[in-house]
Amino acid sequence: MFEPKGEKEEERILVEKLRGGDTRAFEAIYQKYWSLIYAAAYRRTEDENVARDIVQDIFLQLWLRKEELFINNLSAYLYTAVRNRVLKHIAVSGRFVPIPELLDQLALADNQADASILKKEFIVHYESLIAKLTKAQQQIFKLRFHEDLSTIQIAERLAIKRKTVQNQLGKSIAQLRDMLYAILSFLFLEIW
Repeated sequence: MFEPKGEKEEERILVEKLRGGDTRAFEAIYQKYWSLIYAAAYRRTEDENVARDIVQDIFLQLWLRKEELFINNLSAYLYTAVRNRVLKHIAVSGRFVPIPELLDQLALADNQADASILKKEFIVHYESLIAKLTKAQQQIFKLRFHEDLSTIQIAERLAIKRKTVQNQLGKSIAQLRDMLYAILSFLFLEIW
């Protein structure tokens, strides 16, 4: 996100005042960024209540941790916080997110300097986890989640029973879910 030099200086002053406990600086940050980070949270969650909770939590933590935070780029910090909170929400809620959708969410963060590096690192870990599945599980998993085929279509293509496809998918997902969320936590989630 490109900001004119004057805005960067204003942001730096606000952050400095915030660190000193200035409630007016906090209010100015809140007024300036609330709608922007709410829009970013809503775009990723498509849930007004969840987006509001995420934004509220970000500002609460910003105030509570004001003395210990060293923020060079406030807007980037807030957008990263949104991304991290959304991923944390997904992990905690147990909501299944298809890999392409997850990668799309990472692409939304491309204005972050580290987004492409994190995305590449995630893909490397993801592919190594897929390689640990049996050959049959790999094939079914890729048809379902990379080619977006239904279990019926997969069964027809592989000439096997739909129940077999469902069983193999269930085993694959159970095996991968916890490991993928652990990788996401390691790569993307901020520890508050």
